Amino acid sequence: MDDELAAIVIEDARDKMDKAVDHVRSEFTNVRTGRASPGLIEHLGVDYFGTQTPLRQLAGFSVPDAMMLVVSPYDKSSLGAIEKAIQSSELGINPTNDGNVIRLAFPPLTEERRKDLVKVVRHKAEEGRVALRNLRRAARHELDSFQKDGSLSSDEVERVEKDLEKITHEHVAAVDALLARKEQELLEV
Repeated sequence: MDDELAAIVIEDARDKMDKAVDHVRSEFTNVRTGRASPGLIEHLGVDYFGTQTPLRQLAGFSVPDAMMLVVSPYDKSSLGAIEKAIQSSELGINPTNDGNVIRLAFPPLTEERRKDLVKVVRHKAEEGRVALRNLRRAARHELDSFQKDGSLSSDEVERVEKDLEKITHEHVAAVDALLARKEQELLEV
């Protein structure tokens, strides 16, 4: 019984921590690196007939070259709404609309902008680390409650907490590795 409860707590914490790392990874794809990427805009909310709809549901994307992203709406009547959503986003890019598709030209990043983006990425990584620590704390509370009601012995709780600590460190290291790779990508000229 002890082993089963402990295994459930550990597995639950591991799954949630994996999702937290995946979330950080997806947040990093939304940070521009000087290259055109559909990941930068596919999550934008577009006011489509009064409903906020993710752009990826309204259009297809293509990248003809490293500095150009082409958005092809499935419904041509949504062209204006898509253009407006891109303009009001934090990308700082002006879309050009030819009546059929929207083209986004990505200018090369300035040194100052690169440093700003590194700060943004570091902040997102820190948010990921905080989420991991919060998940560890929640799992510890769960273990403590099992110990109080007699389901787990104090020795077992101590052993599981060590495993939990090890898993947390592995996930924090994964976030740090993602951060290092993204910083290098951003500072690369």
